[in-house]
Amino acid sequence: MGTTPGFTISAVEYESGLPELRQVRETVFVQEQKVPQEMEWDELDPLCHHFIARDAGGQPIGTGRLTPKRTIGRMAVLADWRGRGVGDALLEALLAKARELGWLEVSLHAQASAIGFYARHGFLPEGERFDEAGIEHQAMRLLPDALNPVETRDAAIAATLGVIALARRELDIYSRELDPGLLDVPEVVAALRRFAIDRGEVRLLVQDPATPQRALSPLIALGQRLSSAFAFRAVEEPVDRAYPSAYIVNDRGGHYFRKLGHRFDGETRLDAPARARQLRSAFEPVWERARPITEYRALQI
Repeated sequence: MGTTPGFTISAVEYESGLPELRQVRETVFVQEQKVPQEMEWDELDPLCHHFIARDAGGQPIGTGRLTPKRTIGRMAVLADWRGRGVGDALLEALLAKARELGWLEVSLHAQASAIGFYARHGFLPEGERFDEAGIEHQAMRLLPDALNPVETRDAAIAATLGVIALARRELDIYSRELDPGLLDVPEVVAALRRFAIDRGEVRLLVQDPATPQRALSPLIALGQRLSSAFAFRAVEEPVDRAYPSAYIVNDRGGHYFRKLGHRFDGETRLDAPARARQLRSAFEPVWERARPITEYRALQI
């Protein structure tokens, strides 16, 4: 179905593909993660759409499935191939098939360690975490090709991580006071740091620069260490300060927008170029009018 250097992704029928599915899933889930064999294979397997990743020699290295319940599951990649884009390619193939089938919603149970991975593809957490086969999981949901509602702080963090992860070179952030509870959580700060180190540029408009300074926001310290990548400006014009919303938008069509900037609830989509252009266009004149926050550069913490 698709080709990436070093491996391929293709759909496979359950019966003919069962030996390869077993080779990957039993290695990852049964042997590595100690999931009981009787829990790994279920009555849904023969009814699912299965995908397999194979290396250049044709050996299976990853799996994933779409179930009749419109869920994604059994995502597994062999240890030697992790971190090389196999999981991303499998998930993209599964989502492409879901779109082909006309699914308006796709959900999954993510292992807690993989929440960030699924957030990069637009999935948002729902509900509390739970135990499944002795492993902590989180329910997550995506509305393909639609705005996804953000209703909780956890979903806000996931939406922010998704926008950051898919940015090419530019991120614009409009914030009231550097969004405590969102822009100061360790995983978001780490994501911004990785983006900046990878030659990304982050512009932040702040309506109230004094409050995060007093709170020793970690973004200020990060901006000092990576001053060529981060730029902070204060919104001071009355017409601009009346703006009630907040957002983060990237240069690849992704955004997370909150109508009321002091709340987490809002909407996000990672493939909405028209809306992203609109937000970036609105950001630009405010940025030009705003004051560089020199006190952030001088702060020693």
